[in-house]
Amino acid sequence: MNLTVSSEQRLCLADDGTVWTSGQGGYRFFQRYLDVFDSVRVVARLQRVPEISPTWIRANGDRVSFVPVPYYIGPWQYVRKALQIRRLLRNIAGSSEAAILRVPSVLATDLVGAFTRVQHPYGVEVLGDPWDVMAPGVVGHPLRPFIRVWSYRQLKRQCKGACASAYVTKEALQRRYPSSPDAFWVSCSDVELGQEAFVEHPRNGHFVGRSMTAIMVGSLAQLYKAPDVLIDAIGNCVRNDVDLRLTIVGDGKYRHELEARARARGLGDRVKFSGEVPAGHDIRAELDKADLFVLPSRTEGLPRAMIEAMARGLPCIGSTVGGIPELLDPEDLVPPNDVQALATKLFEVVADPGRQARMAARNLDKARRYHEDVLRKARVRFYRFVKESTESWMKNRRAAHGDQCLGVPTHRSNSHPEPLEQDVLVLHE
Repeated sequence: MNLTVSSEQRLCLADDGTVWTSGQGGYRFFQRYLDVFDSVRVVARLQRVPEISPTWIRANGDRVSFVPVPYYIGPWQYVRKALQIRRLLRNIAGSSEAAILRVPSVLATDLVGAFTRVQHPYGVEVLGDPWDVMAPGVVGHPLRPFIRVWSYRQLKRQCKGACASAYVTKEALQRRYPSSPDAFWVSCSDVELGQEAFVEHPRNGHFVGRSMTAIMVGSLAQLYKAPDVLIDAIGNCVRNDVDLRLTIVGDGKYRHELEARARARGLGDRVKFSGEVPAGHDIRAELDKADLFVLPSRTEGLPRAMIEAMARGLPCIGSTVGGIPELLDPEDLVPPNDVQALATKLFEVVADPGRQARMAARNLDKARRYHEDVLRKARVRFYRFVKESTESWMKNRRAAHGDQCLGVPTHRSNSHPEPLEQDVLVLHE
């Protein structure tokens, strides 16, 4: 059986038809679905680029293809292309066999409408919380209050309507966006760490009196990860004679503003902006150069970057949002948007090597629960339930109306049907 997956990720399309990503979501990521399905068709926004950076990761490959959606960024650009996008997505839904939607997602919302009209089962992978993402102080969009309520209601509806749900958190997202009582659901992080991601032993603790380096990893396209709060907290520590430096890994439109913020606080030589760093070995190398991982996010699902830092045996400090409290002990948490609380926590941890060592040991032990061998079992159960539900739906619908009513291929092959006409139009627009 073939699978259609929707993704909010924005990827790059080369002239030769290959698809590339500058961050997560490469071919290896989408291979996970092949544990159960014959092939994967990813519905995502693709932007044509004249050349490929040597640091980018290939996303398409054997049995993993992409259907390009007209490229847009933000709600205003989406509105201008909405009719074209929705027409394409209706055709995609009509040609889909199994479907898994990565939510929250505007594309998934359009697809759910098409699936629901014919009672086509679908699964959801719940990755984040739009209610927190659109909270006051997180996003400055003029339509923020409306988008917040609309996105919250859409995600609740999508989870209620799904035949199966996979949540990246153990409790946080399930409480706010529960699945239907008769639906299948699992708790299964989106993180997938192989053995190479883990160190053998945790850090022993930093020697007091030496300069200490904190690190934050996250996109700077929005201020979801609160790098501004972290810079201010580092500034407070330095003014109180704490020899602390900061490395920020990530890029986006707020980078220049944050660089100016660091300079204005006298931290120009203490805050390093490393830009976007390829996933895998390069990210691990950055983590290994640091002494402490800090993520004072305003909103989160379950942060991959923090789990990667824990797997490197780093002590971590985080905020009390989303799934972070599922990773860290209460003593390692601070409220969001609280510069003074974060500065105090940094001071306490930096001054106590024994505490650093205990934090690191706890983190490495907990990170092992996110080893790919552990998570794969839960994912496969989720995938199989979606597949079985789809097979049952197709069988019942065929019995009632015949093959032509399905809107999906009646054969079982190892590749998807020919691209839709709209696919070709988008590829060449």
